[in-house]
Amino acid sequence: MKEIYNSFEKAVDEIHDGATLLVGGFGLCGIPENLIKALREKGVKNLTVVSNNCGVDDWGLGLLLENKQIDKIYASYVGENKEFERQVLNGELEVELVPQGTLSERLRAGGAGIPAFYTPAGVGTKIAEGKEIREFDGKEYVMEKAIKGDFSLVRAYKGDKYGNLVYRKTAQNFNPMVAAAGKITIAEVEHLVEPGELNPDHIHTPSIYVNKLIQGEQEKRIERKTVKEA
Repeated sequence: MKEIYNSFEKAVDEIHDGATLLVGGFGLCGIPENLIKALREKGVKNLTVVSNNCGVDDWGLGLLLENKQIDKIYASYVGENKEFERQVLNGELEVELVPQGTLSERLRAGGAGIPAFYTPAGVGTKIAEGKEIREFDGKEYVMEKAIKGDFSLVRAYKGDKYGNLVYRKTAQNFNPMVAAAGKITIAEVEHLVEPGELNPDHIHTPSIYVNKLIQGEQEKRIERKTVKEA
């Protein structure tokens, strides 16, 4: 059995100033929103965050950004957050923009114990500056290093008490790679079930990658709600 918490504040208690956090989610879908809120309340500072995006101004990782808790972020899309833009332009936040597929693969490599890999994405652009370039079969590739973190925060639809996780729909995009690439993985689950209740063929993250579990309800905000005019 894994450590099962009934307090989000206690679940993030080990996360310290200066930690590198890997955070699952895609837009506002599949983000560990209660764990993020608990980190805001904890007030931990000088974080390096790796995530596909940085939430919006008043939700998700945007809450940590607003509270000046993040020093550096690796992300692939940041266009929904005005505070993010303000901090970058004022030199308050260090950013490394990474192509989305490359970011996913860097996380996957980190979880798989692969130190680096070659990809054609970014060759001939600023992304490749200062990185090793090699030619394979007449085509150039840039070497990208794996990403690993001190802590991984993920959200799953279901999890059993052994720590096996099942994600739902778009939440599968980054959560599985994030879960594998952290030294300590904390999983926020919507439904916590007994061992044996999950179909083994449906498990996305095996229990070996998960250290802590907590069940909680999510608000599940919509990033940008668009409705048709009457």
